[in-house]
Amino acid sequence: MKPIVYLDNAATTQPFPEVIKIITEEMKCSYANASSTYNIGRNAKSKMELTRKYIASQLGVSSAEITFTSGGTEANNWILLTAIKNLGIRRIITSKIEHHAVLKTIEKLAEIYPVEIDYVTFTECGDISIESIDYLLSKNKEKTLVSLMHINNEIGTILNLNAVGKLCENYNALFHTDTVQSIGHFQLNLTNNKIHFATASAHKFHGPKGIGFAFIKKGLKVKPLHYGGEQERSLRAGTEPIPLLIGMKKALELSNNNLEKNFEYISKLKEYAVTQLLKFIPTIVFNANSDKKNRNYNLLNIRLPISNEKAATTLFKLDLAGICCSRGSACQSGSNKPSHVLDIISSKQDLNFTSLRFSFSIFNTRKEIDYLVTQLVKLTYKAD
Repeated sequence: MKPIVYLDNAATTQPFPEVIKIITEEMKCSYANASSTYNIGRNAKSKMELTRKYIASQLGVSSAEITFTSGGTEANNWILLTAIKNLGIRRIITSKIEHHAVLKTIEKLAEIYPVEIDYVTFTECGDISIESIDYLLSKNKEKTLVSLMHINNEIGTILNLNAVGKLCENYNALFHTDTVQSIGHFQLNLTNNKIHFATASAHKFHGPKGIGFAFIKKGLKVKPLHYGGEQERSLRAGTEPIPLLIGMKKALELSNNNLEKNFEYISKLKEYAVTQLLKFIPTIVFNANSDKKNRNYNLLNIRLPISNEKAATTLFKLDLAGICCSRGSACQSGSNKPSHVLDIISSKQDLNFTSLRFSFSIFNTRKEIDYLVTQLVKLTYKAD
């Protein structure tokens, strides 16, 4: 039987065994509606609020500032819409390499509402220019929202949250950051970094799919994305999925309790992958310097000396070999279109070659890296 080598952890992660176990247990005993008044309903409500308090404590915020959602996409849509409709935002500063949950939402909102969009500039390696943010904030006095992701999910660039937060404070702008790739991987204090909005998805840190949360700073008068019951302080209607919430809490506990150990293990695994790839495929290129230490520790975006026309068959052949990876965001990996991120930061010449994204987790091993390199060598030098 062929091995399964899962190297697409930026797309989603394998749940921790402890998470699967606790969700199964909670589905048996926490099935009651948390809005009900009888005992098992109150117990479910209590577990939900303990989850909220734990998440808040890990982020340096109050529990009233955490609202549960189905994940990052819903949370990003909600924050961007309510910023325009309810908070008077008339200008958004963002980048063209945001996740589509932000980028496409902003583009659509600009078609409906009187909001101006300004895009920051980059270095040639995909780092966002802090000077560009400063300039854009200074040139216009409209009420502004800065919306920039903390860690890019395709090339691993890391935004200086503290620097952007201070700029937003100086210019009286609101700051929204998609932290889907960083919560559960880094220790974040949203208050110290002067952030007004942040989003997360449990399935990015070995929790269940279908659950996440939004951080909304106290005092910002937001309205619901959809209407119904009075759950989540009337901000997010719908019966709360208590087992998923408990699973998210367990995943975050396991991740945050082992941040240093996980960072060291995965960083060394990535370094090993870089060494082996350079050894056996000397012409390989790491897009946006994704091999460097100032990039996310679990991600490599590589460019192979294989024509882009063969990219689809390259992924197919890797799949046949049991290797799971992508050309970019999982949200578009079923498409033949190149990554919108690489399309922005790469030259036309570079786009003529096949790029692949590999993202690692604590479940990966050096043996799997060796197997990956062997398969890539075959594809590179026997691409036909």
